[in-house]
Amino acid sequence: MIMDTNIKAFLDMIAYSELGADLLKRSDNGYNVIVGGSLSSNYSDHPRKRVWIKSIKNYSTAAGRYQILERYYDHYKVSLHLPDFSPNSQDAIAIQMIKEQGAYSHILKGHFATAIQLVSNIWASLPGAGYNQPERSYASLELAYKNAGGKIS
Repeated sequence: MIMDTNIKAFLDMIAYSELGADLLKRSDNGYNVIVGGSLSSNYSDHPRKRVWIKSIKNYSTAAGRYQILERYYDHYKVSLHLPDFSPNSQDAIAIQMIKEQGAYSHILKGHFATAIQLVSNIWASLPGAGYNQPERSYASLELAYKNAGGKIS
């Protein structure tokens, strides 16, 4: 999948925010990560594992580079006509979610802070998400974005 440099950098930043640098390194660039840090060995479908998350006192089915919940994968698999949970499919879902929040054009223009605000309700690790989970600092995410080649206007 060919994509704009800022979009690619933003996706890399989300992956860093959700998974951290160490987990990205010990996985298939995050695409095979199951919430909690275990790894999946199959991209044919979402892993569909319910994992108890002590910090939020609830189960999660988040998986993949962007920690996509099972129910969202099921929706986007149909609406985007996706064949599987492969890296291309995960990227397509994340990009669609970004577009639905109105952040895509802001990312293209380098309006990083605005884009973060617009998608923080999707990814719990982003600043201001408010899901009672650890949130990354804006400064660390800006650095990750710039290190991935993203430009800020």
